Amino acid sequence: MQKESMMLEGGYCNSLTQYSRFVTREVQIGDTPMGAHHPIRIQSMTTTDTMDTLGTVEQTIRMVQSGCEYVRITAPSIKEAENLANIKKELRLRGCNVPLVADIHFTPNAAELAARIVEKVRVNPGNYADKKKFENIAYTDAAYQGELSRIYDKFSPLVKICKEYGTAMRIGTNHGSLSDRIMSRYGDTPHGMVESAMEFIRICEDMNFYNLVISMKSSNTQVMVQAYRLLVQTMVAEGMNYPLHLGVTEAGDGEDGRIKSAVGIGTLLADGLGDTIRVSLTEDPEFEAPVAKALAKRFELSKSENPKLEVRDNAPTIISTEAESSFNPITLNSQLATYNPFQHKRRLTDEIENLGGHQVPRVIINLENENLKDPAILNAVGFNYSALLDKYNLSDQACDMVYLGNQLPSFSFPGGLKQLYNYATWLKLVDKQNCHPLFSLTEYLNAEEKDAKLNFVEVLAEELTIAQLKGLEQVVLVLTTKTKNAMQTIRKAFVQLLEASLKLPVIIERNFDGLTLEEFQLYSATDFGGLLIDGFGDGVWINAKDIPLPVINSTSFGILQATRTRISKTEYISCPSCGRTLFDLQETTQAIRSRTSHLKGVKIGIMGCIVNGPGEMADADYGYVGAGADRITLYRGQEVVKKNVKTADAIDELIGIIREDGNWIEKE
Repeated sequence: MQKESMMLEGGYCNSLTQYSRFVTREVQIGDTPMGAHHPIRIQSMTTTDTMDTLGTVEQTIRMVQSGCEYVRITAPSIKEAENLANIKKELRLRGCNVPLVADIHFTPNAAELAARIVEKVRVNPGNYADKKKFENIAYTDAAYQGELSRIYDKFSPLVKICKEYGTAMRIGTNHGSLSDRIMSRYGDTPHGMVESAMEFIRICEDMNFYNLVISMKSSNTQVMVQAYRLLVQTMVAEGMNYPLHLGVTEAGDGEDGRIKSAVGIGTLLADGLGDTIRVSLTEDPEFEAPVAKALAKRFELSKSENPKLEVRDNAPTIISTEAESSFNPITLNSQLATYNPFQHKRRLTDEIENLGGHQVPRVIINLENENLKDPAILNAVGFNYSALLDKYNLSDQACDMVYLGNQLPSFSFPGGLKQLYNYATWLKLVDKQNCHPLFSLTEYLNAEEKDAKLNFVEVLAEELTIAQLKGLEQVVLVLTTKTKNAMQTIRKAFVQLLEASLKLPVIIERNFDGLTLEEFQLYSATDFGGLLIDGFGDGVWINAKDIPLPVINSTSFGILQATRTRISKTEYISCPSCGRTLFDLQETTQAIRSRTSHLKGVKIGIMGCIVNGPGEMADADYGYVGAGADRITLYRGQEVVKKNVKTADAIDELIGIIREDGNWIEKE
C-alpha cells in the first residue's frame, strides 16, 4: 500500500470557527475500519485478569452490548499474550466478532506474539524500547541518533509482523510515561509527547507500514489537547493524516470523570479531530461506552436526525488565520494579540471588581425561577444557611454571583455574594449594595444611569460588533449564542476581541435545556471546556431548566477544575483499572476520597499497578500504587516514599505523608 497524500489548510484543524471534521486515512481493524468518513468508533478496555478466559470473554460481550466496537485487553507478559488466542477463539464461538486490541507496555516479545493473534496492538513509545529511571541525560546529536537506531532495531520486528499478519497498531504516547531520553531533550511537554510518537511513526513509514492509529493521552486536559493539536500540525507538515484515538487518562469516576473526559475529548471533537474514543472511568468498562457514544453522537448526526446537535449548521464566517510553522502560534492581525492553540495562555483582560485580570474565573448561577423567600435556597449553590444562628457557611464551591432577573428576594443575602438583576429592575432597587445591572447592548448605550463599579452587557456572539464595544467602561461582556454551532461561534467572537485588542472581561453564558443529566454534564463540559482550554473566559454561566441547582453549580466548578483554570476541591487522578490492577480500584478510590475530599487543591494519584504509576500520575502531589498482592507503594510526586505497605495500612500511611508535608487539615 502506498502512502496517501493529503492537504490541510489553516494549521491543526480545518477551521477555528466552524465545525469541520479532519479527514484521516482509513485503517482496517478486523471487520471494523476506522478513520476516513467512517463513524467515530467506540472502545474500552477489560478489567479482568487476562488469564481468566471466561471472565474476560463474558466482560467483553457485555462491553460490546453496551456499545464497544473495539475491545482492548492487557498483555503484560508472554503468558497473557498467548491466552489472547483462547479468548478470541471463545468469543468467535459465541458469535462475537469484535476486533481485539492487545495492550503492551514493557514487553516487545509479548507484542510480537499478540500481533499474530489479535486485530490490533497498542504500544507505548515511552516504555516499549526505553527504561524510565527519571535521569536527565545530555545527548549529543550523534548520541541521540544512535538511540534512534537502537529503537529502530527493537521496534522493527513488530512492524514486520504487523505487515505480515495485517495487524493494525496504535502508537499511544502517554504524558506520564515519557522516556528519560525524550524528557532530557524535549522536557515534560506536549512537544516531547509528539516527538515520542513521531519517532515510531517515522520508523513505520520507513518500512512502508501505514496501518497506524495515534494517541496523545494525559490526565491534564490542557496538555492533552495541546499535544493532539500539535501532533496533527506535525503530521500534516510531514504529509501524514493518521486516525486519532482520543482519551483522557485517569479521568476518575462519577461526575468528575465524565466532566474531565468531556473537556478533553469534547474539545478535540469540536476541533474536528478524533476517529475513535475511549472514556477512562474508574467504573466497570461497560459504563464507559455509553458516555463515549453520547460524546461522539453529538458530532455525528445531522440536525434533522438529532435536534440536540450543537454543531454544523449556521456556521459563522471563517476568520482568516495562518499557521506559520509546526510549533508557532496562529497569529492574528494585531501583533499584540496572539492565539496559540498549543499553549494555554489566558486572554489578557482588565480587572473589574473581582472579575477578569488575575482573578480566577467566576461562577454565576441563575435563581430567577427559584423560591426567593427561603434563604435555604442558597444551600444549593454553596451558601449553607443556619436558621438557628441566622448566618451562612460557605463551601469551597460557593458560587460568586446569582442572577435574579426581575425577582426580589425577601431575605438578606450573604455579603460575599453578588446579585445580578435585569437593568429595569436594578434601577428600582433602593439598596444597590452588591447588586449590579444586566443590560442588552442597546440598553447600555442608551442608559442614563449605570453602575459606577460593575455593569454586565449581554451580547449574542454571532451579532458581535466591535465598534460598539470600544470605549465601554466598567463593563463585563456576557457572551451567549443562539446558534447550534455554539462553541465555535463564541470562539470566533473571542478571536474578534483579540484582533481588536479589547480587554473587556467576558462571562460565557450557555443554555442547555431539554437534556438528560449526563448529556448536560458532557455537553456543557465540551462547550465551556473547549473555550477555557484556549484561555477564553473570565466566568461561566450555565442555564438548564431541567437540571437541579446543585448539579449546575457542581458542574460549573467541575469544568473549571478539569480545565485547570480554578481549583476548588481535591483532585483524584485515578486509572480506569484493567487486568493488571492489583486491588479493588473503585472501592479504594472511594475510601481515599471519603477521607481526603476536603483537601482543596491537593492532587492524589490512585494507580492499579506500576504501568500506570508513577508515570501516569505525573501531575499528582501524592500517589497510591499497587505493587503486588496486598502491597502498596506510596509516592510524593514521582518519588517513592514507602514501599510494600500492607493494603490495610496504606491509606493511613498516605495521610501520614500528607501530614508530614504540612498539607493536612482536619475536617470541619
